[in-house]
Amino acid sequence: MKAYTNATVLDGLGNTYTNATVLIDSEKIIGAGDHIAIPADAEVIDCEEKYVTPGLIDVHTHLGVHESGFGTEGQDFNETSQPLTPHIRALDGINPRERGFQDARECGVTTVQVMPGSANVIGGEMVVLKTAGHVVDEMLIRDPSGMKGAFGENPKRVYSQKSVSPMTRMGTAGLLRETLMKAQDYKEKKAKGEVKDRDLGMEQLIPVLNKEITFRTHAHRADDILTSLRIAKEFDIDVTIEHCTEGHLIPRQVAESGVHVSIGPTMSTRSKVELADKGFHTLVELDKYNVPMSITTDHPVIGIEYLTTSAANAVKFGLSEETAFRAITSQAARHIGVEDRVGSLEEGKDADLVIWTKHPFDAYTEVEETIVNGQSVYTKNESDTRPAEKVNQ
Repeated sequence: MKAYTNATVLDGLGNTYTNATVLIDSEKIIGAGDHIAIPADAEVIDCEEKYVTPGLIDVHTHLGVHESGFGTEGQDFNETSQPLTPHIRALDGINPRERGFQDARECGVTTVQVMPGSANVIGGEMVVLKTAGHVVDEMLIRDPSGMKGAFGENPKRVYSQKSVSPMTRMGTAGLLRETLMKAQDYKEKKAKGEVKDRDLGMEQLIPVLNKEITFRTHAHRADDILTSLRIAKEFDIDVTIEHCTEGHLIPRQVAESGVHVSIGPTMSTRSKVELADKGFHTLVELDKYNVPMSITTDHPVIGIEYLTTSAANAVKFGLSEETAFRAITSQAARHIGVEDRVGSLEEGKDADLVIWTKHPFDAYTEVEETIVNGQSVYTKNESDTRPAEKVNQ
């Protein structure tokens, strides 16, 4: 048992405690706050003048499937042989030894969702995993965590170059509807025992139709966001909006839909037409309508080490500090469906902690230590040259 004492504790739920304690036992949190009883046999770690927070969460990344510094050889995130690939799984392309995982640990990110890219109308399954470990199957905390879909420029650009559908936004929506209809028919036939030849893509879409996993849709422009919401309503499926760049233009419609949105990578350049109105004002406007929001780097579009910088910039542009921090902790956990495990310093949750020299949004702060499942996986004074192999699920 360990007690991290005399710290300023941000619990991930919007609460700040001074001269506080975080108590963990093995892999779980026992308690956090300013009135935590410390057992006599606990190892006490003095964190005076330091901050202790939950491990951070990035809900939308390509860690391990789009490897940093490897060029084409490390790009396993877009299977562009066809526009509909519900049968593929990001799990099968993740390299946990990729440098991005080390970067994540060094900046306090302990949980990530890893997904296919946005070239395809349906891109395949995604997973949620811890950033420490060397066997991806042992790092998982949710598999699958969603099915990837994409609207807008990316599918148009990729497949118009091949002279195959989709070449327009209409084509993208049409292909998606057609595939979901086929999945509905397949599901009905399977229930009646009439399926003779199994179809992996259809099998993996059934959990989407059953609302067991979420259809997570890449959509920047307002019209693409509305198309995603329209199709979700037509097929009665759960969706999240990933990026939501022009969400500030339709905040009422987004709020009334009840969807969770992931916003970012806002620190990127305006590299496409659909990013022309990109900015942190999107977060501020959607917050006025109480839209549940997370902040993402879309690593490696923006390096995962800039997750806290992105959140701090949102504060600079008017988002409250508490909302910005929840967007990379507790709300991020809800976005990807793992709030029972991570995202806040609450009794029974995984002992994923970060010790900071200053507030996480301070430009001069440093991560002093990152802890995953109760074990130290990075310390500032030690070189982190391998993927924290001692940590397993």
